[in-house]
Amino acid sequence: MWGSRSFKSRSSEGLAARRRRSRRRARAALVVLLVILIGLCVYGLRQPFLRVNQIEVAAGDPSLAQYATDAMKGAYLGLIPRDSTLFVPEHAIRARILADHADIAAVSIYHAGIRTIAIRADVRTAVGRWCGLSPTPGAAEYCYLFDPNGFVYEALPEPLATTTGSAPPQTLNPFKIYAPLVGDAQEPLRATIADADSLPAVFDFARQLASLGSPVTDIVIQNGEVDDTLASGSVVMYVLGQEQQAFAALTSAKSDLNLSDGSVDYVDARFPGKLYVKPVSGK
Repeated sequence: MWGSRSFKSRSSEGLAARRRRSRRRARAALVVLLVILIGLCVYGLRQPFLRVNQIEVAAGDPSLAQYATDAMKGAYLGLIPRDSTLFVPEHAIRARILADHADIAAVSIYHAGIRTIAIRADVRTAVGRWCGLSPTPGAAEYCYLFDPNGFVYEALPEPLATTTGSAPPQTLNPFKIYAPLVGDAQEPLRATIADADSLPAVFDFARQLASLGSPVTDIVIQNGEVDDTLASGSVVMYVLGQEQQAFAALTSAKSDLNLSDGSVDYVDARFPGKLYVKPVSGK
């Protein structure tokens, strides 16, 4: 009886050992198979028919193609080529372009063929000119273009003279904006104008003022208040965000208010239901 039990024990141990060896061989075979498959994949990805050989710029500066060329040099982990049509480094290409071109709002990268990728750059729209915190009478001003979000993205190449006759750049709004930047940024480029979400209403009000006799040239936004300087020299003051109330007050006093001949120093529409007018001395 004891011998029978011993035989069964040895038999069970042998069977367990064979099973362990079988599992080890299966795992080893699986590893070998995976290595072969990975090798075949790497080999296939390195073949010319799966490598990008043409870069097109669908919209934007043709020189943007060089960013893709540079980003696709080399290989991932030293194995998979970065110019593989299946693993184009789109994020790296997009990041490099946006880092060097503040005037570009977005970059799209897509396949225009098996071995061709295309780049489309969306250029920012120039809404107006930001020229600092406040006007500097008699001095040349260095201004910057900004987009609908108040993002300052390009410096104008030449200072603008404050005298009349200076041709404005192609922007949606002709007037110059003076306002603080978010976070009191010292460098205007890539900064954002404070209260940018209020700018559309500010622009609409400035355009409406032209119906009262003189167009707006400068807009100064400071501490929640707005000063609109007209071409006639008059200034209209109101509280930011209360454009409709201010224009209603100005319209109601239109028959007694002449803003076209420079006889008015300023009109103060900051107080609800009231309008204060200061004439120019001697007129």
